[in-house]
Amino acid sequence: MKLRLLILLSSMLITSVSYSAENSPLKMTEKEYLSQPGLDVLVFNNWYNGLFSDSKISGIELVHHGVRTVTNGDVRLNDTPEQWDAIPAFIKREVHSSDNSIEAFLHYPEHKFNYSIKVTPTAQGVDITVNLPQPLPQALSGKAGLNLEFLPSTYFEKSFIVDQSPGHFPLYPTGIKEVNGQTTAPPLAAGQHLVLAPEDEKHRVSISTKSGQIALFDGRSKAQNGWFVVRGLLPEGKSGEVLKWSLSASTVQEWQRSPVIGHSQVGYHPKQQKVAVIELDQHAKFDHLAELIRVNSDGSQQVVQSAKPELWGNYTRYQYGRFDFSSVTESGVYLLRYGDTTTAAFSISAEVYAQAWHPTLDHYFPVQMDHMLINEAYRVWHGASHLDDALQAPVDIEHFDLYAQGPTTDTQYQPGEHIPGLNIGGWYDAGDYDIRTQTQYQTVQNLVAVWDNFAPKRDTTLVDYDAKYVDIHVPDGKPDLLQQIEHGSLALLAQYRAVGHAIPGIIVPDISQYTHLGDGLTMTDNLIYSDKMKVNQSDGIRSGKFDDRWAFTSKSSALDYGSMAALAAASRALKGYNDALAKEALDTALQAWQTEQDTGPLVFRHGNTTGGRLQAEKLKAAVELLVTTGEPRFAQAVTSLLPEISEHFSQSAVMALRALPFMEKSYRATLRKLAEQYRQQYGEITSNNPYGVLITEGGWAGNGTILNMAMTNYYLHQAYPDLFEAELVFQALHYLYGTHPDSDISFVSNVGTVSKKVAYGMNRADFSFISGAVVPGVLILKPDLPENKEDWPFLWGQNEYVINVGASYIFVASAVQQLLQQSK
Repeated sequence: MKLRLLILLSSMLITSVSYSAENSPLKMTEKEYLSQPGLDVLVFNNWYNGLFSDSKISGIELVHHGVRTVTNGDVRLNDTPEQWDAIPAFIKREVHSSDNSIEAFLHYPEHKFNYSIKVTPTAQGVDITVNLPQPLPQALSGKAGLNLEFLPSTYFEKSFIVDQSPGHFPLYPTGIKEVNGQTTAPPLAAGQHLVLAPEDEKHRVSISTKSGQIALFDGRSKAQNGWFVVRGLLPEGKSGEVLKWSLSASTVQEWQRSPVIGHSQVGYHPKQQKVAVIELDQHAKFDHLAELIRVNSDGSQQVVQSAKPELWGNYTRYQYGRFDFSSVTESGVYLLRYGDTTTAAFSISAEVYAQAWHPTLDHYFPVQMDHMLINEAYRVWHGASHLDDALQAPVDIEHFDLYAQGPTTDTQYQPGEHIPGLNIGGWYDAGDYDIRTQTQYQTVQNLVAVWDNFAPKRDTTLVDYDAKYVDIHVPDGKPDLLQQIEHGSLALLAQYRAVGHAIPGIIVPDISQYTHLGDGLTMTDNLIYSDKMKVNQSDGIRSGKFDDRWAFTSKSSALDYGSMAALAAASRALKGYNDALAKEALDTALQAWQTEQDTGPLVFRHGNTTGGRLQAEKLKAAVELLVTTGEPRFAQAVTSLLPEISEHFSQSAVMALRALPFMEKSYRATLRKLAEQYRQQYGEITSNNPYGVLITEGGWAGNGTILNMAMTNYYLHQAYPDLFEAELVFQALHYLYGTHPDSDISFVSNVGTVSKKVAYGMNRADFSFISGAVVPGVLILKPDLPENKEDWPFLWGQNEYVINVGASYIFVASAVQQLLQQSK
């Protein structure tokens, strides 16, 4: 009886899947993907990330009821590929108008293996075929297969049926993991017909084949960022069409995406412009009034303003309207409503920004501090890690995380030799544990800019270098901002003390360490590696365990200029707080400057670890040394860099403007003209979306760019208030706090009513957040999908915290508060 019911249920579900697809078949869009209401099928519109291999944005992808739930439909050589496993090289993509099919051609050059994947719409969904011009190479037999990856968070607490056998998707993986070349992982199930989430109309997907088997694997056993993988092996000895899947996905009839009311989760100052941006499905109509609702202390609600949204137009795949409620200035708690969508509560108050940056300085920066034990009440975030830093990196080597060592060490140390003195200061760069110098000096320089302009004396954190101990929420009588400037400066100075110049950075040598999640202390034994000892042998100072980080030490003038800029800036902030360190910082910067002038530039470039453009970094150093010392030679250096300022004004404006008090009249006139030109350009580059900011479309989302442009606009407003209005600074925070595409969530964890609670820090495996940290934000996936996943932390391009963005955020939040206090 049970078996009959199960067969009947399965039959009904299959019919339901096909029925919805038949009623609304997939059609080719002008943007070259297949679409119907509730379902889009993308075929290699996006490609694997060139920097970090597999970033889960490639191959065949499904956008199911507005959410990208399936990715990486491609031929892969592993059952459960992790980030650095082999990926194919892309050749070309063709769209066939005759049958509306899309075909991608790829190859694995090391195996001389070529293939294509073709997706053809059918009455029920799509057919996916793998086509080989030549039979599968023998070496790939049992390895090459068609994979399709399903987002785990979408399928948690849901079931699947394979043939007639039911199962449930686990919240957490169990069992054996795949180890490449050693161990295969058993599938959750296998058969010829798989239905995922049969009970859920919004997420039900059916895949069937008439030859071979379809297996379902849990990729999280191999890596926490793995997805559920549906896989079918390619057969041996065949060419032409060697594998065919039929895929259909259920859709809600006449489905439309719910409206998103983009607004600031933090709220608004009474004097600000207040504009909500309403994002609608492309098939919807603006047929409701937008309403601002005041919430009274007794819980009653009152509509204080309503209007039809002002139509803005289309951006990406959505249409937009704007609701301006700037005239409302009364302090209180408010909601926004459009149709059936109502926002969380937010405030209108003169104090909305007063504490907005506190979590970032109070919590995020201490948590990221390397070489220290970080305590918070009953919790230890991590121990005093990496006290064994660091071994000289081998020469002529490229690291997997964008570091490289040139043909020499550029130090007095031999490859593999311990470099003493590097185990102090610095922050974990991002969601990993490296000390990336370029990030460190950017962070120091921005923190000093906060001190120069706003000088916050806030003290909530105890820092004890003798004990290598930090205690969050415990004041120690010292301004926290200065303590963080001190911590970053110590790391930069350590490099000059140890090897005489700035270095690209310090990072673990092995991927198994790099993927470490949890307490950074457990990455190493904190003992200096000795190749004279056995693996488990130690004398309390040295050990035979090869777990020390590598120091990449190739000299780069761009890195040196960037570091000396930060040290020159830090010397100003540290004066009167730590005079000895302030003097050393300035002396080091001056000596490094002179060395560069005497020796000429050394251009060593690799990845994003060897500094920015040489002239841009030199400008930073010249300006910071000029502001600190007032010496004419640095003013002359700034003048000589006017071509750099002119050519890259948007990137160099802050430095150029900070030099103004020390420069001649002709320089001032030139800068004014450049500012006038940039104001026009700024209006043009921010006009293609309804948010008034530049939304970048690379593989890393653009919150960092938006904050940097806001900093630039602050300095431009201070210098030329007739050209640059304060609102250009405010817009960045509105965007960050929820006035952005895809959702209305605040991208600063623990700042705003609804903020990022699932993000990519060292805590990402816990699906949690670090208070005050800022994520990259909305990633624009080609051709037209804005995305930031709140239920899946492992997409670094959307969700990875980075310290220099945290410093930029503190500056912008402080600037907005100051500007509003100064406004009439």
